[in-house]
Amino acid sequence: MKVIAINGSPRKNGNTSYALKVMTDELEQQGIEVETIQVGHLDIHGCIGCGYCHTSEENQCVFKDDIVNETAKKMREADGFILSSPTYYAGIAGTMKAFLDRVFFTSSSYFKYKVATSISVVRRAGGVDAVHQLNNYLNLAQTVIPPSQYWTIAYGREEGEVLQDEEGIQTLRKNARAMAWLLKTIELGKDKIPYPVEEKRAMTNFIR
Repeated sequence: MKVIAINGSPRKNGNTSYALKVMTDELEQQGIEVETIQVGHLDIHGCIGCGYCHTSEENQCVFKDDIVNETAKKMREADGFILSSPTYYAGIAGTMKAFLDRVFFTSSSYFKYKVATSISVVRRAGGVDAVHQLNNYLNLAQTVIPPSQYWTIAYGREEGEVLQDEEGIQTLRKNARAMAWLLKTIELGKDKIPYPVEEKRAMTNFIR
């Protein structure tokens, strides 16, 4: 089994990286392969809603000069993924937003029933809003989100300071442990329990 961990911070060795490593270390201890991809420092174009991905081969995004299509393919093939971001103005970092808009617009249908979770790192406040923003992508893609004892947020400002947040780090570690358990449970159940019956989606617009 494999998990793709997305680091949405522009800082390679920032607190988001430290927090994410707590998660990936726990997953690896549970026998789960992990690949970490940092996107926060890259130049990534935002989604323009052109619809090209709905008709293109393999539902690729029209912009092919960055990491989005390549990473989306890895996330589609993986058993699960983690989204992580620092907190900017009570929200996720801008490049991470551009990345996620395009990945999920092209690939949400591939993510259904995968195990996925999100974490944010914050100096003081706004982290809950950032986690909720990340979870909006996961919920609308119909992923399975593992639980933990609290919101999956860790606190810190200076590099490495996040590791001093004992409760936050424990929350992330328990979330990763639950993720590993869910991954294994779903894998064991695939041949025994069928996925829920699908229905054609009803689209109701408010303006007709």
